[in-house]
Amino acid sequence: MQFTQDDRLVFIGDSVTDTGRDREDPASLGAGYVRLIAEALPASATVVNKGVNGHRVQDLEARWARDVLDLAPTVVTVLIGINDTWRRYDQGLHSPVPEFEASLDRVLAATEKRCALFVMTPFLLPTGLEQEAWLEDLGPRIEAVLRAATAHGATIVRSDLAMLRAAEAHGAAALAPDGVHPSVLGHRVLADAWLTAAGVRVPSP
Repeated sequence: MQFTQDDRLVFIGDSVTDTGRDREDPASLGAGYVRLIAEALPASATVVNKGVNGHRVQDLEARWARDVLDLAPTVVTVLIGINDTWRRYDQGLHSPVPEFEASLDRVLAATEKRCALFVMTPFLLPTGLEQEAWLEDLGPRIEAVLRAATAHGATIVRSDLAMLRAAEAHGAAALAPDGVHPSVLGHRVLADAWLTAAGVRVPSP
C-alpha cells in the first residue's frame, strides 16, 4: 500500500497495542509496535492508537463507533483476543469462541466498506506449564480471528507465527518475558510483520 497525507490509520486492541499511551493526548502512540509502524510510514500519514489495557472483544465492540468509525479512518488494524483467553484462567471469565467470533465479525462488517482492514492474530509465548494450558483456548480463538478476517477481506498479519519464528531465534523470554506482553524486540517483530503485510519496506535493524 502507498500511504499519503490523506491517510488516517487507527490501531485498536488491548495492552499489546496500548503500551502506555497518554489517554489525554490523541497523538500519543505509546511505546510499542504502533509507534514503530508510524516511524516507518510517511510523516504526513496520521496514526492513532486506540489500544486499552485489559480489553476483550466485548469491550472493543462497545467502543468501536467512538474509537474507530467516528474517526473516519482509511485503515483500521485490530489486535484482540489474548485477554479473552487469559481472563478464563485467572478470573474464570469465559469468552466462548463462537461469541468472540460473532463480536469480531460484527465490528469488521461495520467497517469493511469504509476503509482497508488489517487483522493481527493474538499470540502467546508460554512461560511455563500454566500458560501452556492456555493454548487449548487460544488456538481455536486464532482460527476464529482468521475466519472473520477472511470473511471481510482483511489483510491478515500472522503475529502468532512471526513471534514463534522470532522466539526460535532469540528465545521466548526475549520476545515476551511474561508470555503475553512484548519486549522492545517483540514489538519490533510485530511492527515488521505489519509493515511486510502492508507492502512497506521494513527498516534495517
